[in-house]
Amino acid sequence: MAALTRFALLVCAALAFATAARAAAPLTVFAASSLKETLDEAGALYGRTHAVPVRISYGASSALARQVEEGAPADVFISADRDWMDVVQKEHLIDARTRRDVAGNALVLIAPASREALPITPRRGLDLRPRLGRDGRIALALTASVPAGRYARAVLQSLDMWAPLQGRVVEAENVRAALELVARGEAALGIVYATDALAEPRVRVLARLPADPRAPIAYPAARVAASRHPQAAGFVAWLRSPAGQAIFRRHGFLPPA
Repeated sequence: MAALTRFALLVCAALAFATAARAAAPLTVFAASSLKETLDEAGALYGRTHAVPVRISYGASSALARQVEEGAPADVFISADRDWMDVVQKEHLIDARTRRDVAGNALVLIAPASREALPITPRRGLDLRPRLGRDGRIALALTASVPAGRYARAVLQSLDMWAPLQGRVVEAENVRAALELVARGEAALGIVYATDALAEPRVRVLARLPADPRAPIAYPAARVAASRHPQAAGFVAWLRSPAGQAIFRRHGFLPPA
């Protein structure tokens, strides 16, 4: 009997140790690059208050979605648009029950802060080429795949401003790369998220672009279906909490729709 009792105690201790080890394992988050400053702060706060290290990998939503498709070890995926989250959801690669929009955003037209540039009022048919000069370019994230680039192209098309610019566009792998081109003066103009411009002192905002009600800018988050981390779903829910939303607001994000 004593031997059985000792064996039972050992089993319980082993189970408790295994549970603690899983709980203390890093929570790996794949997140859109435009969320960097916000999620760095949010991850640090969540880690302190929930006793779990949060490890965040940033990139274009399209690239991160493909990594999830390829089985990359992520616990949470946060996209900069609903389309890429829809892709992985249709493939049953996320837990749809945990899916939540955690923030919204807006697009702005920017120029290097080092150059004098007057504000612009966006209007239908406005030609931005005079602002670009003879050889200047406008920087966008990849317009075929990256959410910020797709949003930018859509709003320019809706205002009949896209066609004259097509030969003057330089596309970057993600929105932060487009921001950097403008910040370094390598592009005369750029279109990025309002939160990106807020985080970069080397650029100035010339205009806030009108929102497209048919395609609102949204950041959905969800637990990756293959994740076994006990706090993956909890982290997604926490991003919608008052503490999480306060961080998003502080960095200029709009509340989720």
